[in-house]
Order: sequence, then C-alpha cells, then structure tokens
Amino acid sequence: MDKRENIMEQSMGGLHDLFRDYRELAEMEHLYNAAIRQLTSKFEILNDEFRVKYERSPIHHIGSRLKSSASIVKKLMKRGKEVSVDSAKENINDIAGVRVVCHYLDDVYDVADMLLRQSDVKLIRKQDYIETPNYNGYRSLHLDVEIPVYLSDKTELVQAEVQLRTIGMDFWASLEHDLRYKSDKEIPGGIIEQMLACAAEIEDIDKRMQEIYKQIQEL
Repeated sequence: MDKRENIMEQSMGGLHDLFRDYRELAEMEHLYNAAIRQLTSKFEILNDEFRVKYERSPIHHIGSRLKSSASIVKKLMKRGKEVSVDSAKENINDIAGVRVVCHYLDDVYDVADMLLRQSDVKLIRKQDYIETPNYNGYRSLHLDVEIPVYLSDKTELVQAEVQLRTIGMDFWASLEHDLRYKSDKEIPGGIIEQMLACAAEIEDIDKRMQEIYKQIQEL
C-alpha cells in the first residue's frame, strides 16, 4: 500500500468514526446551522436598521457555509486530533462560517464593531488580513466569535468564523480560489506575481472608492 492509499484508508476510517453516532452528528449540524442563522439574522437586522435610519445599506450581501464532514475529518487528522464530534467542537473554530460582503472599507470595520458590541457575542480571536494581507494577497477581516444557541432544554455556546470584506476583496478571493484550488497544475511564479499585483490594484480601488464616497457625502 502506497502513502496515498494509506492516507485514504485513514480518512475513510475517520469518516466512519465521525458517523458512528448519526444522531450526535445530526445534532451537531443542527447546532452549527442554528449559529449560522442567528449570526445571519444579526447582520440582516443591522443592515435593515441602517436602511431605515440612514437610507443606505453597509452590507452588499451575506453568505454562509457549514464545513463538510470530510473537511472536518481532514482538519482533525492534520492537527493530530481525535476524530469525533466532541473533538470537532473543541478543536475546529470554523465549522460554521458567515461571510459578510460590504460596500466600502469603513463599512467592514463599522459592521464588525456593531456585531461585537452585542452582549451575547464574545470575540475569541481577530485576524485583520486587510491591514496585513496574507502571503498570497488575500484580504479580509476574520472574527472568531462565540454565541449562545438556545435549545429546548439547554443553551449551547457555539464558535463560528465571521469573514468581513468589501466587494472588491470578495471578487479577488473568489477568483483566486478558483484558479489556485481547482487547478491540478502547479502555478508558476510569474502567475502568482500577477495575482498579487491584481490584489494590490483592488486594494487601491477600494481606497479610492471609499474616498469618492466620502466626498459625495460631504456635498
């Protein structure tokens, strides 16, 4: 058995372990889906408030995703953690993810601040890839948060990852993901440099559009 076959066998074994108690897995998925709906609702309410009070919406659109069982297993194995529902809850912070795409740079930070001022939202970790872009040019504001999910007989504290970015950042990240992860070819250095240059151009456009918006507001 070669190395690739051995890894595949381990992964399938991990999937079997994770699905060992189907009800427990279903309850976990329900819990994290509830956290996604709760966070999404919070952002929708904030956006609606702005629309009523200021006749504008800071949020362009909201997306979400629940990490697949296969991705959970892969991440746990990579970290050398036990493959189980309890281990997934303890060791993976982004089982539930919400992406908030805003119109302008200032909106990203304003919306983040409004969320974190809510008494039932606890900030676990903040990673500002806008101020300090990732090695590949990726830009976004990441917030790992903990929120309560109220069930019929108890309250569960659930961690989720919130990504906030502008339309330009989302445009670049979507295409970069498509180019990098859906290609079975190694990307040469020259193309990587072009992608970084595109990221820098979008950063400049974001700043210019923010300035144009401010100028219009001052008229």
